[in-house]
Amino acid sequence: MNFDDIKNEWNAESPEGSNISTDMLKIKQAHTPIDKIRGKMKHEFFYQIFFLVIMAFIPYFFGFSSAMNQVFLMFYAITCGFTAYYFFKFYLFYKNSYDLSLDTRKNILWFYYEMKLNIELYKALTYIIAFIGIAFITVYLFIEKASIFTRILGKLSPVYILLNCFITILIIGAITELWAWYYYGKYLKQVKKVVDELDYE
Repeated sequence: MNFDDIKNEWNAESPEGSNISTDMLKIKQAHTPIDKIRGKMKHEFFYQIFFLVIMAFIPYFFGFSSAMNQVFLMFYAITCGFTAYYFFKFYLFYKNSYDLSLDTRKNILWFYYEMKLNIELYKALTYIIAFIGIAFITVYLFIEKASIFTRILGKLSPVYILLNCFITILIIGAITELWAWYYYGKYLKQVKKVVDELDYE
């Protein structure tokens, strides 16, 4: 093989090598937002545990009656049940993301879709807890402040009450969507951008 043959072979192989190198750089680029997402997942676990512990002391802070304590325990148990399910699903995903080598487009794509699914679960949990909280406050007002609450309701029109309920739902929805985007969504978008830039294997 003469020099010209070697040169031609080298030129023929260069684009492929360059393509592999570019893909690897893009894969490494995806690791930064993935690591940030993992870090936020870990922090959120401890935040939610902390808030659940604080919630357990609400009856003592507000001096609930014995009847209200029982109602609170029921709502608290439901909240813990939903949260435990969420934690379990989130933990499995968190653990599997470390067990899986994120060095291919396929694996990064798996992370993207699994995280997207977990964000939807996260938002669903937020809605559930928010409505559990609203339901508890309503029950509290009926039991502890029945006379005052009844007088207030008597002065309000059904349309006004429904309108306020609708606005409350919109506010909860907006806050949930914005928080999910701020906490996870923007990093997940970066992962998706890298996935889209990579060539299919």
